[in-house]
Amino acid sequence: MTEQAYFHQNAQGVFVGNDPARGPWSADHCHAGPVSGLIARAAETEVGSEKMLTRLTVDLLRPLPLAGLRVAAETTRHTRTLATTRVTVHDLDDTLCATATTMHMVRRSLGAVPNVDIPPPDLQDVVDGPFPIGEMRHDLKGFAHHCGIAYPRGGNQGAGPKTVWMRTPPLLEGEGPSPIQALCPLADCGNGISWNAPTSEMGFMNTDLTVQIHREPVSDWLAAESVSHWQPSGVGMSQSVLFDTQGPVGTALQTLVLFPPG
Repeated sequence: MTEQAYFHQNAQGVFVGNDPARGPWSADHCHAGPVSGLIARAAETEVGSEKMLTRLTVDLLRPLPLAGLRVAAETTRHTRTLATTRVTVHDLDDTLCATATTMHMVRRSLGAVPNVDIPPPDLQDVVDGPFPIGEMRHDLKGFAHHCGIAYPRGGNQGAGPKTVWMRTPPLLEGEGPSPIQALCPLADCGNGISWNAPTSEMGFMNTDLTVQIHREPVSDWLAAESVSHWQPSGVGMSQSVLFDTQGPVGTALQTLVLFPPG
């Protein structure tokens, strides 16, 4: 895995996608996971570090061009306890490509509190494996080629629910991502991790992403335990529990539109 960042920012403040940001379906458009990281970055910058980003909901309206994106955040509520923002993503033609809302909660030091002890998948007993989706509709390097991937030894690598460990590149050249920014690329992979049939049999595109975070991750390697529910109506859902090496950190949900190939 190379360490090329997902994006670089030009002198006009536009985020331009590098190879790792390229999605599997178009050579000219981004995977939504890295863009969700940019959205988290804008919201965290807007609110400040006193409050932790605890919920991010992204609505994907149009394809997200690699050629350039403008991301802007505004505060919609701010109290001593919480803050909310609205974030917009426009392309270079000023077309609205995505909108998002976020929730941020104040950080406190409560000491020990009662909690459920749920261990993470064992990162010490894994095997390297391919990116969960092997299909691509172009021949260029993209998101899948720049992620470190590992599976629990003996775990599922085919259709259906599965667990995947992933290590992703930095979000932005010259800058280290926050823990939640680093979580976003994996969070948007739930449908691709837990597909119930290959794309040659059924397409499955997510129209949104909601990430709920209760603890900021502390490790570079992050895991998702993912399952997809596909219905004859053409509507589906992917749900993932997200882990770092210490335990669960949050969940991710995606609404899916299903479509036969052809």
